[in-house]
Amino acid sequence: MRILIIHNHYQRPGGEDVVFEQERTLLSSVAAVETLTSRNRTGWRGAWQTLWSPWNVWAGHRLKRAIRRHRPDVIHIHNLHYAIGPIAIRIAKRHGIPVVMTLHNYRLLCPSATLFHNGRLFTDSLRAVFPWNAVRLGVHSHSVFKTFWLAFTVWLHKKAGTWRMVDRYIALTAFARQLFAESTLGLPEDQFIVKPNFVTAGQATASARGGYFLFIGRLAPEKGIEVLLAAFSGTDCLLRIAGDGPLRQRVIDAAGTQSNITYLGSLNPTEIRRELSACSALIFPSIWYEGMPMTLLEAFAAGTPVIASDLGAMQGMVADGQTGYRFPPGDAQALREKVQHWLQSAPATRADMASRARQAYELHYTADKNKALLVEIYASVMQPYKKKANR
Repeated sequence: MRILIIHNHYQRPGGEDVVFEQERTLLSSVAAVETLTSRNRTGWRGAWQTLWSPWNVWAGHRLKRAIRRHRPDVIHIHNLHYAIGPIAIRIAKRHGIPVVMTLHNYRLLCPSATLFHNGRLFTDSLRAVFPWNAVRLGVHSHSVFKTFWLAFTVWLHKKAGTWRMVDRYIALTAFARQLFAESTLGLPEDQFIVKPNFVTAGQATASARGGYFLFIGRLAPEKGIEVLLAAFSGTDCLLRIAGDGPLRQRVIDAAGTQSNITYLGSLNPTEIRRELSACSALIFPSIWYEGMPMTLLEAFAAGTPVIASDLGAMQGMVADGQTGYRFPPGDAQALREKVQHWLQSAPATRADMASRARQAYELHYTADKNKALLVEIYASVMQPYKKKANR
């Protein structure tokens, strides 16, 4: 099997880049893999990329050359915005190549990409023919023009039938699949398939757990940082916070006044694994839908239960009372009660949840499971093309 993977890097590295690299490496063991990548630029180059994103003929020429050079059996797209654009889908179909596209975010549904704006969920675009309210609010980069141009690009290719040309969309969770299938994007439900991300981990080792809770992630409003701090402030429950972001100083200030809160700063992957293996449970108080939080997968791989907000992706990932607990999103008091409940539970109960968390990882989020799912998806979209070629 010959696979061409297309990915556009944002200006700042993120989770999509990690998944792209992981899957590229993973697939290299079973197929001939080539990549076509680009990067969003700043300044006038970035403005030029954005201007041409609805129909980027230069990126189209690059793809045509890559197709002639590699002769792929299937093309897998991770991110198109902005330096490549949806033209890649049309060119692939013109060459008779099946296309698989991973939906890492909600950009095809709303210019915000996160369905979150101004400190709250923003779902207006899900039922809109054109997301004028999102444009008015400038939900993308705080810019009315950028928001409009992105919305126009998605709308244009919806009208042109480009999104229908994708043979299979990979949704990271059943929740995301439902959102896309029920939106005004207008695609049939069988065009989507659920395949989660994965993390690579060794055997979980039985070690003494500390009596503290852990938060790892971006220190930003959508991650529920204020909920987290409110839940632990004024208690004797120990909390360690790792990460960086716009609310970093807010966390530092809280750690300076609350003796039970410790700020660890940014951690490298080895340090993250060590903290996850040593904490009592991971706290995940996000107040937006999330895509597929890698931190949760890493926690499960370490056999660490998760106390998460009952929202979006977390609803399907954290089994309440089995691999952790869920609480109403944004409710600091409810989070505090779940933490207290966890501390009061019997050691055997906590050990059982830790075991179930590891089982969840082994059942759904290993590299081997992911590789098998990807190969199965590719085979399913390639089959109709092979039948057509044999006629």
